[in-house]
Parts: sequence; C-alpha cells; structure tokens
Amino acid sequence: MRFRDQNPADLTRARAAVTAWRDQNPAGTGDELVAAVGRQFHPDYGVVLRAVLFAVDRHRAREVTGIAAGLPVSRDST
Repeated sequence: MRFRDQNPADLTRARAAVTAWRDQNPAGTGDELVAAVGRQFHPDYGVVLRAVLFAVDRHRAREVTGIAAGLPVSRDST
C-alpha cells in the first residue's frame, strides 16, 4: 500500500478507532492496538495506527498538563 494513495476518510476512521480504543485501554500498547483494531484497515496500516496513537496520547498529555497546543513552552524560570 502506498500511503499517498490512501483515502483521507481512512485516516479519519483511524483517528476515531484509536481514540475509542484508547478510552477503553488507557494503558494499552501500540501492539495491542494493532491487534485489536488493525483488522479494520489495510494490513500495512499498523504504522499509521501507531502514529495516530502517539498523537492521541500527546494531545491528552497536553490537556492534562495545561500546555496549549501550538504555543511555545517558556524555558525561562525567572
């Protein structure tokens, strides 16, 4: 599968599936995700599902820590 040939709807569907899976499995791993959700997608789509999982986790971490997405983090402690 060439990922540039993929349908944008597949990525939207992957985001929804990964988000729902993460809600059910807060401590789940990428391998568990691919095993549970991967058969809904092309066999080579595992790398995309893991990337979406990373993005979902990063977004949730920013929500928990209060870091707004897209804003630079100040490293100045003064």
